[in-house]
Amino acid sequence: MGHVTDGTERSQRRGTAEAHEVNEADEHLIREAEKIAVALGRMFPGLCEVVLHDLRNPRHAIRVIENNLSGRQVGDSATELGLARIADPEYPSVIQNYPNRFPDGRPAKSTSIGIKNAAGEYIAALCLNLDVSVLSPVTLALSNLVATDAEHRDQPLETLRDRNARELRQVVEALAAERAGTPRSLSREDKKALVRRLHQDGYFDSRDAAQTIADLLGVSRATVYNYTK
Repeated sequence: MGHVTDGTERSQRRGTAEAHEVNEADEHLIREAEKIAVALGRMFPGLCEVVLHDLRNPRHAIRVIENNLSGRQVGDSATELGLARIADPEYPSVIQNYPNRFPDGRPAKSTSIGIKNAAGEYIAALCLNLDVSVLSPVTLALSNLVATDAEHRDQPLETLRDRNARELRQVVEALAAERAGTPRSLSREDKKALVRRLHQDGYFDSRDAAQTIADLLGVSRATVYNYTK
């Protein structure tokens, strides 16, 4: 009987030691997650609440709450998602960008990340709750700022480029069309004739005309000046 008792005791001690090692490993994971929770919360002050839940103790799950927007405290209980993960190891590990609401009614966008140990059991959850009520007025203001009247959207009333440059482009394209081509497709002789025509008609008097013509014809500015001779 003594041998049986000794064997049982050794087995129990071994089981206790293994359980202690597992607890230490789990605790290490959660302590590392605490660093992430604090850093994320401090990255978005006043905007995003970050909560780390210890799912091994669901009645007192909250280990860290950084940038507190919900009014909860360290030691408060787990949420419904935490309980669902405790009950089902196959529960989704990441639930992202789901609608939520703070206790005072403010809308939130939340993401919940389950953390498993080496045995595949959920031991913690990292949750981010973004206060979208802060962003909504900004979004509305930006939408109003960039909005334009519907009646003018199809046909712009003006272009904010130099008017002379716009007219020059139209003339160049029209002269090229007379030669059954586009400005860049014209032969060297046709390009030279077109440039001389523009020079005679006074288009080189406008600012940056030579560069505009060069860009339209696909030649250098120096070439355009050579064509005028």
